[in-house]
Amino acid sequence: MWLPDLQDSALPTYLALVEAIATAIGRGELKPGERLPPQRRLAWTLGINPSTVMLAYREAARRHLVSGEVGRGTYVLTGSREASLFRLKQPTAAGDLIDLSTNVPVHDPDNRDLSTSLAALAARGELDMLQAYPSAALVERAHLAGASWLRRRGLELAPGGLLLCAGAQQGVSAALLALCEAGEPILVERYTAPGIKAAARQLRLPLHGVAMDRYGVLPDDLDRQARATGARVVVLTPCLQNPTGASLDGERRAAIAEVARQRGLWLVEDDVYGVLGSEAPLAVQLPERCLLISSLSKSVAPGLRLGFIAGAPQLLERIDREAQATRWAVAPLSLALACEWIESGLAEQRLAWQIDEMQQRWRLAARVLGARMPQGRAVAPHLWLDVEPPVALAEACRQKGVEVVPAEVFAVEANPGHAVRVSLAAALSRAQLKQALEGISAAWPIG
Repeated sequence: MWLPDLQDSALPTYLALVEAIATAIGRGELKPGERLPPQRRLAWTLGINPSTVMLAYREAARRHLVSGEVGRGTYVLTGSREASLFRLKQPTAAGDLIDLSTNVPVHDPDNRDLSTSLAALAARGELDMLQAYPSAALVERAHLAGASWLRRRGLELAPGGLLLCAGAQQGVSAALLALCEAGEPILVERYTAPGIKAAARQLRLPLHGVAMDRYGVLPDDLDRQARATGARVVVLTPCLQNPTGASLDGERRAAIAEVARQRGLWLVEDDVYGVLGSEAPLAVQLPERCLLISSLSKSVAPGLRLGFIAGAPQLLERIDREAQATRWAVAPLSLALACEWIESGLAEQRLAWQIDEMQQRWRLAARVLGARMPQGRAVAPHLWLDVEPPVALAEACRQKGVEVVPAEVFAVEANPGHAVRVSLAAALSRAQLKQALEGISAAWPIG
């Protein structure tokens, strides 16, 4: 029976147990399909309350590490390695790791935009009003602000062409729930974001990976997979794809749009990085068959938790006919702040700062990594480094004090290939990023 060691953890006991489960999965000590110890037996063995174990198993299930079945027990989910990205990070014996494993925008510690905006809302007597449900006026204002934000992506939205949601993850899940039946095959990039994998697993939608090159998915393989699987839905990230950083050029986008029309594919376009790039979204070429999902999380502020689902009104009706289910999860404070920032141009300023900072970090990575740096890629918040073997490099980087993510976390097929993802934006400063990149170089000797 697998037994965790919780003695050195400073976390509450139930969270320490969740972390131990995630770590054991990451190290292969707990394998996909393996049954965890029964709750009462584990509680008795560890000398803790059974309710603590029950709480831990519930949290592990929420993080998509395990699945509990009444009468059968709790089992490690197949492919749950990607869920380890969202576990709490623990300090190492030598000090805290520099965590470059999660994709977040760069945080400016000197920025006071949030404090200023909250003070302005309070001064106008509007802050306390945001404790209530969102008013019709605030929702309408948010729709207009969202349409304005997406206009910079080349989208001119008709009335009713936009839904609000609590971030892109909820948007993708809502789109798949509306378009698919349980068990239906879904096409995605060969490497895809952990959130997309998690959503598909929750909805019981088997994923089929489409081959990629440095520009993104290959139209010929998309066509082949659509014919072979009978899939009706494809989920793609055409701009600054997570994890590879690939961006489809205009010719490739046109070819993919043509395949989608010929094969009758519905396209769910994850465009969360789109405003950081230069190419127009696929939704511009395929408006009648595309749901574009965007948010402010990767470009303005992750804590706002506001996303947008754009598409033809008849498609949006399939997601949320009453326009309540998706927007109900958005906090009124997030709506008010997002409107304020978009309308005032502050969101645009924060985006411009983010792009400039990413360009500087990309140049820093090129100087430090040298020949290890991927060639022919657009400036992205993350690097995709081709190595062999990927898990060995990830562990070697960890020994040097840097957390990166191996390809198997993102891979759809059994053969994950040889690469790791490095999130440039996750470092607290350029100085810390330089230290981390030097650690990666030391862990990865070449020629």
